[in-house]
Amino acid sequence: MKRSILNDLQAWRAKKDRKPLILKGTRQVGKTYILQQFGRESFSGFHYFNFEKNPELGNYFRENLDPEVIVQNLSIAIKSKIKIGSDLVIFDEIQSIPHVLTSLKYFSENMPKLHIAAAGSLLGLCLGDHSYPVGKVDELEMHPMSFEEFLIALGETDLQEILSNPQKLSLLPEPLHKKLLHLLRQYLITGGLPEVISDFISNSNDLFTAFQAVRVRQNTIINQYLADISKHSGKINSMHISRIFQNIPAQLSSAIDSSVSRYKFKGVVEKVSKYSRLASALDWLVAANLAIKVPIANSGELPSLAFTKENIFKLFIFDIGILGALGDYDPQSIMNYDFGTQKGFLMENFVLQHLRMNSTKEICAWSEGVAEIEFVVPFRGKVMPIEVKAGRSRRSKSLEQFRKKYNPPISVIISENNFRKNGPIVNLPHYAVGELFKLI
Repeated sequence: MKRSILNDLQAWRAKKDRKPLILKGTRQVGKTYILQQFGRESFSGFHYFNFEKNPELGNYFRENLDPEVIVQNLSIAIKSKIKIGSDLVIFDEIQSIPHVLTSLKYFSENMPKLHIAAAGSLLGLCLGDHSYPVGKVDELEMHPMSFEEFLIALGETDLQEILSNPQKLSLLPEPLHKKLLHLLRQYLITGGLPEVISDFISNSNDLFTAFQAVRVRQNTIINQYLADISKHSGKINSMHISRIFQNIPAQLSSAIDSSVSRYKFKGVVEKVSKYSRLASALDWLVAANLAIKVPIANSGELPSLAFTKENIFKLFIFDIGILGALGDYDPQSIMNYDFGTQKGFLMENFVLQHLRMNSTKEICAWSEGVAEIEFVVPFRGKVMPIEVKAGRSRRSKSLEQFRKKYNPPISVIISENNFRKNGPIVNLPHYAVGELFKLI
């Protein structure tokens, strides 16, 4: 499957001051696949080492961290010479052997011409006494597949090209608008995990069967996440983390046709009702990239984080498809757009997921009095409000209040409506959120 992150990998390869690369991201987002594809397409050869499946490889790093010795021993182990400067070396699941992560510092200092790309999940949670090689590695974050990547996987490249061209998007005919909305509903069910999308495509001649296969795969992946939690977080803490993770759909669905409410601690874990008792479990989920924590600011001034409190936030799932599977939402209801109060928070989760893919800016929510806006981000020295509507409504009292008080240069309303720009207000269809920062 074509992934946009390949462009970032190519840019890393061409850097003059290149350091070993760490590709971060939640398990199952496609890190291994993309690195192997990168190795096949851009190097004379690549060598793949998985330290979770083959933990004995860690012995080559525990005794000696000299890059020359390591490369020589690994070449012997695979019976293939690693050619420095022309080959790619892939270290996968490096969280399993922290010595491998430590070795990247020495590869950076003593063997900078070797192309090393490492991947791992739960980095920072599994290192024990080992330190992270700060300043000695380059980093990239890999997310689930975006809606545009989903279109490419389906063979809808013409539609994807329209989305990536702001001029064409602003002139989008209504039939194409409706087709994109239909395909978006499919994405709301599949989400962006490559294996799930692959199962969907394999069965796409029968949507009922395809969606059944999707949910089976998603539930298998969820069980893998729960197993990771149990394995890497300790018995008591893992119970709290698992409970919080599985409770997120219930938290989100408590919003009725409105913005997602702030996170409520009572009732998530038995006899625990305070943030301080759940803080470490929440932090674990966020650090593992399984959940997205959105602070709620009580002012529209910058910096937004200065107007937030640690215990006041919203909590979302990293992938809209996993959210649907966790909440056991009926795929046919989603396709019919007949899923009641679930409509609002599903779209909010979808928009947040794509905002994170396309911007490194801090994302917050905003709330003052009874007024609230789903997301706010820095833009042109001010705060840009982003209102998310599940349907076609363009009216927003909260947005009007925000604009009157803070006078943002651009305000965004994301809804089912076709693209329209009316002075400082941009109306954007849900499916085009990935292009937001190009359009403004």
